[in-house]
Amino acid sequence: MKRVEKTKTGETVRVTSGVFGGRSLKAPGGKTHPMGSREKLALFNMLGDIHGLSVLDAFAGSGALGIEALSRGALRVVFVEKNAGACNIIKQNLAELDCEAEVICADAGSLELTDTFDVVIADPPYDAFDLTKVLPLVNYLEAGGVLVLSHPGEAPELDGLALEKSRQYAAAHLSFYQK
Repeated sequence: MKRVEKTKTGETVRVTSGVFGGRSLKAPGGKTHPMGSREKLALFNMLGDIHGLSVLDAFAGSGALGIEALSRGALRVVFVEKNAGACNIIKQNLAELDCEAEVICADAGSLELTDTFDVVIADPPYDAFDLTKVLPLVNYLEAGGVLVLSHPGEAPELDGLALEKSRQYAAAHLSFYQK
């Protein structure tokens, strides 16, 4: 069951585990839709121990996935979201939890970063799913790193990455690729 509560500004979601487990996060209204608790638990259970890892949360929305990573011990998380209102919500959520992290208000498909990450989480909008916006994220993945893609339909092929596993949760699919 998805643990989501309606609010005036959109939805709130809860951190499922770790040091912030049970804490509520604000979520922007509009076209963003937070990943359900069941899917989020599955994602992080399949990732395993992320203590000390660096994580890029692309198409971040409320920042719930990146904050979940911080809660579970990620060393560093960078949030990327193109909607300015959603970027402000991420900053508010981080401040509420007394966390510091970089929030980049930009299109994930046109990033220009010099950093690489152990884990890249991409949860693009399903109603306008565009694989060309996801493909550049492969450049920010460390050798041996994992890209987690939430997507509609079958798992797409991503050049330079091996599909390790893919699971379906209702209309959502989670696919794990390794570089």
